[in-house]
Amino acid sequence: MGHLKRLRIFIGFLKDKASLIKTTFSTKRQTSSIRRAVLRATSHRTSTPPSNNRIATVLSFGHGSRTRASACIQALMDRLHATRNAFVALKCLFTIHNIITRGSFILKDQLSIYPSYGGRNFLNLSMFRDSSDPGTWELSSWVRWYACVLERNLTVSRVVGYYVSSPKSSKKMNDDNEEKVLALLSSDLLRELDALVGSVEEISDVPSSLNLQRNNLVHEVVGLVGEDYRLIQHEIFLRVGELGERLTSLSREELTQFLDTLKRLEDCEDRLLRLFVNRYKNHGLWNSIHETTMKIMVVAVNKNVQEKALMKIWRKDKSSELSGQSFQLTSSDTWLGLDRIPLSLSTAR
Repeated sequence: MGHLKRLRIFIGFLKDKASLIKTTFSTKRQTSSIRRAVLRATSHRTSTPPSNNRIATVLSFGHGSRTRASACIQALMDRLHATRNAFVALKCLFTIHNIITRGSFILKDQLSIYPSYGGRNFLNLSMFRDSSDPGTWELSSWVRWYACVLERNLTVSRVVGYYVSSPKSSKKMNDDNEEKVLALLSSDLLRELDALVGSVEEISDVPSSLNLQRNNLVHEVVGLVGEDYRLIQHEIFLRVGELGERLTSLSREELTQFLDTLKRLEDCEDRLLRLFVNRYKNHGLWNSIHETTMKIMVVAVNKNVQEKALMKIWRKDKSSELSGQSFQLTSSDTWLGLDRIPLSLSTAR
């Protein structure tokens, strides 16, 4: 098994060299340097994550023209979709993740509109399998999970209107986001909360082989996803707090939607604790969720009692109204709404 693994690594090394040589002699000089940078950041070296310098080189293509940014995303996607190697696929996804968290706006924009026809699962890795050996087969589940996490990340960003996994560079940006949340309609808050909780659900749906976190590359991946989770927690906390202040003004349907969303989030707690051992616990968030859940149930019960009382009053008023109408009918010249018809007799001769 060790001999086969070394052989596979050597073959991968030769493939990288051949690809680099091919780009060197490419007639498309404007894009050849971009493709070389992508190849170097996503080499076949097994458990070594891309270095900061390699990632920085890829990110630098987002500070030029839109054409160069588009070529960078295209090269990265071509590399991702052409490989059947789990380590190369993870490195491609890791590089994409760094674009989302650290890249320029123009680079993120090109990523968010790829492919041009849009659609769900644009990374197209739901069927990814590396069957080289049991280890890479197991690692393939992490590739599929990571792709789903990144796809959901971009979806959430479109819903809330900004990249939630990009650390806010100033206090003003944080304040602006908080003011935006306060100004939203309750229906919009519920929609955004639903999207954010969906992202947490995707993160918590982690492969069972958590022992693979000992792998350097997987460890780096989990670390980056953990930072996303920390920022998403803050976004959820803001919306849960604001909706909690509006409970009495929410309709029965909105209360039900809010409660269901919080229940979905609570169902993720144990899996998240296993994934992020001793990290990102954020007891304040979970306490707020548990307390808000209880408040929703109390408000829902009160609304139900009030509605039943109103219904009882309405039925009583309606019954009195019908009783009055019946009295008028029987005391008039008509019987149950029918006019009396005079009876005329005729005799046949």
